[in-house]
Amino acid sequence: MEKEENLKTENETSSDKGNDKNKANENIQSSDDKKIDEEISLEEASEKKIIDLEDKLARTFAEMENQRRRFEKEKEEAYEYGGYAFAKEALNLIDNLERSKKILENDESLKNSEAQKKMLEHFDIINKDLLSIFSKNNIKPIESLNKKLDPNLHQAMMEIEDDQKEPGTIIQEIQKGFTIKDRLLRPSLVGVSKKSENKDKKDEENKENLEVK
Repeated sequence: MEKEENLKTENETSSDKGNDKNKANENIQSSDDKKIDEEISLEEASEKKIIDLEDKLARTFAEMENQRRRFEKEKEEAYEYGGYAFAKEALNLIDNLERSKKILENDESLKNSEAQKKMLEHFDIINKDLLSIFSKNNIKPIESLNKKLDPNLHQAMMEIEDDQKEPGTIIQEIQKGFTIKDRLLRPSLVGVSKKSENKDKKDEENKENLEVK
């Protein structure tokens, strides 16, 4: 009887030890799994940080490249068109010279005199010198007379009846226009041709007569 009790006690003790061992193994396994999960989480977080840093670095390089290009463009424009405002102001010299020449030509007291002739010659020389200086700096006059009106280069100020020219042909230059390199410095102010009213009436009458026939 006593032996049976001892055996039962030993079996219970052995069973308890086995359970404790299993629990210990489970705890170890759980701890290992937790460590693995933590390591995976840390690895994923590190990878995300690396991706974020690479993205920020790429954006920074792109912004630096854009700034460099803007700077290069601004530098080129400053070099190419730095004298734009000065050139536009300098055109007043040409305008004033042209006005002075017209006043001199229309002065009745000097009409056909030697003094008038010499002064007009001097005006022409000064005008040619100015145009030469402008040309050396890529400032060139716009060709207008007998050209078709180009809204990019010309500004029509009036229409003039002229049946000899195609409508929209420039037949008068009021103020000369200029370009600087590939930019418009100022447009030419011009007068363009249009058909006379009598001509339009005749064309309409002819058209009506043809339709009647």
